[in-house]
Amino acid sequence: MKFKNSTSSDRFFQIRNARNTEIAEDYTEMIAELINENGEARVVDLAKNFGVTSPTVNSVIRRLVRDGYVESKPYRSIFLTEKGKALAKYCKKRHDIVYNFLISIGVDIETAKMDAEGIEHHVSAETLNIFENYSKLNKD
Repeated sequence: MKFKNSTSSDRFFQIRNARNTEIAEDYTEMIAELINENGEARVVDLAKNFGVTSPTVNSVIRRLVRDGYVESKPYRSIFLTEKGKALAKYCKKRHDIVYNFLISIGVDIETAKMDAEGIEHHVSAETLNIFENYSKLNKD
């Protein structure tokens, strides 16, 4: 079946794909942050940071284990695999670029923090590159 407007279908495919990976990206990024700050990432800490229940976190962690992003054993800390570390690093960089761009165009800090969380998952590589270059050119 052909679509009349393949550009439109491509856009919606990209949006759906981004939504499917948001949770893995957010969790690996948060796990890396918790390990850097506290030396470990625990289910209770993830639940607190995301405002969800421990069973919700456990469900996501099972998916991340299945997909090769984390290693986890019952009643133990959660650790990123090399694949998880790479994803967390990529997501952190993307997040920082979006955040810095928003700050550089005058968005207040709290709004930039909130908006960067959503935008980072849906921004193209081309736009991300422009954000990064703009922020570098417009540093105070």
